[in-house]
Amino acid sequence: MSAELPARADVVVVGGGAIGSSIGFHLAEAGVDVCVLERAELASGSTSRAAGGIRAQFSDPLNIALGRRSIEAYERFGERPGAEIDLAQVGYLFLLDRPEDVESFERSVAIQNEHGVPSRFISLEEAERLCPIAGLDGVLATTFSPLDGHASPEAVVQGYAAGVRRHGGTVVTGCAVTGIDAEGGEIRRVRTERGEIETQTVVCAAGVWSPELASLVGLELPIEPVFREVGYTAPAELPDGIPLTVDFTSGLYFHREGPGLLFGMADREQPAGFAAPTDPAWLERVTEVAERRLPRLLELGIAGGWKGYYEVTPDHNALIGEAADVSRFFYATGFSGHGFLQGPAVGEIVRDLVLGREPFVDVTPLAVERFARAALRPERNVI
Repeated sequence: MSAELPARADVVVVGGGAIGSSIGFHLAEAGVDVCVLERAELASGSTSRAAGGIRAQFSDPLNIALGRRSIEAYERFGERPGAEIDLAQVGYLFLLDRPEDVESFERSVAIQNEHGVPSRFISLEEAERLCPIAGLDGVLATTFSPLDGHASPEAVVQGYAAGVRRHGGTVVTGCAVTGIDAEGGEIRRVRTERGEIETQTVVCAAGVWSPELASLVGLELPIEPVFREVGYTAPAELPDGIPLTVDFTSGLYFHREGPGLLFGMADREQPAGFAAPTDPAWLERVTEVAERRLPRLLELGIAGGWKGYYEVTPDHNALIGEAADVSRFFYATGFSGHGFLQGPAVGEIVRDLVLGREPFVDVTPLAVERFARAALRPERNVI
C-alpha cells in the first residue's frame, strides 16, 4: 500500500524504477529524510521490461567500474538491503562472427582485465559446453566472464523500496508530479496530483520520461524513447547454468527465465519516439537469426512477451549530474536497460553528489553539459 504524501522531505526522488529506488535506499541509509515518488506502480516503467542482465564486460573503464560496483552490490543484496533477487551469475557469453568485432573485443577484454574483470576469450568447444543450445556456425571467437549474469529487476526494486521504508524514508506510488516550484534558482517544493511536498532537493530518475520532468526546471535532457520487445518461451527441458548469450552482430540475446527462455533483439532501424510505429517484421527477423544462433527457439515457440520503452542518449551512456541553473536538481538515467544493470552504483553516486561527497568514480564524462560542447564519448555500448 502506498504511503501518505509527506508535507516535507529533505530529498524528493521522482521515479520508482531500479535507479530511483536505489537512490532512495542509499539516501535513506545515510540518514536523509527521502521521499520516492512513482506515478504508477514500482518498477512499472522500463525496469519491468528489462531483460535483467548484469555485467562488467564493457569497452571503457568508467562503465566497467559501474558494472563491477553494481555486481558486488547484487552479490550482497540478501544482506543489504535484504531481499532475494534470483541472482544467477551464469556469465555473459558474446558470440563474434566479424573480424572487426574480434579485434574490438580483444582491446576491450584487455581493458577489462586491467580493471579486475575476469573476462577472457574461450574456445568454441568451451562455448558449446557452456551453452549447448547456441548455434555456433560462422562464429569466429567468443568471450566469457563468470562475474556476469542476470537477476529479477522487479525484486531489486521491491528490495530497495523496503530498505527505504526500513530506514525511515517514504515511498509513494500512484502519485504523478505536476510541477516544481523554484525561487531565485532554489527549489522550494514539488507539486503532485495528491498535494505538495516542501523540499530543496529533487532527483530526477524518471527514465525515458525524464525530459518532461527536467523541463519543469528549464533543463533539457537529450534522451529519446525507443521501443523494444522481449519474448519468452513455454517451459522446456533446458541445461542448467546457461550464460546470458549475445549474438553481437544481430543483438539477439537469451537466457534462462524460470522453466523456459527469455529472448530479445533490438531493432536498430526502429525510429525514436513514443508514437513511432513498431515494425511487424521484427519477429521474422528474430526467427531468421534464431535459425543460426538459437535453433531451439523454433522448437519451443513463443509463449508470450512484453513491450516497453528504453532511453537512448546521443552516445549510448548514462547521464548523471546536477542542473547548472537550478540548485539541488540532480538527474540520473541509464541507457537501454543499463539503468537496472548499473542501478546500485548510480544510487551510491547520486547519494554522494547530494551529500557533497566525492563519488567513487569521476562522473564528469556522464554530465549532460558535454552534449552542448559536442564532446561525445566514442564508445557504443549497444547491448
